[in-house]
Amino acid sequence: MQILQVVLQVILGITSLLLTLLILLHKGRGGGLSDMFGGGVTSSLGASGVAERNLNRITVILGLVWVTSIIILGLITKFDSGL
Repeated sequence: MQILQVVLQVILGITSLLLTLLILLHKGRGGGLSDMFGGGVTSSLGASGVAERNLNRITVILGLVWVTSIIILGLITKFDSGL
């Protein structure tokens, strides 16, 4: 169980970093923090529709992997402490 727990923790760390980067790559949809950091300037140079959809798909898949690893780690911790 320890090896599985370490592998899931590594996956959780990697997906956390990748999710942060992918979310920051998304195009801003209005005034807010994205405009403060230059989102308003780059919005006219934004990615094409296909690239934005692929970015959305990758972000959703990584989010699902992230949530799944958290749930499995929680279950391992719960049932491991009961023994």
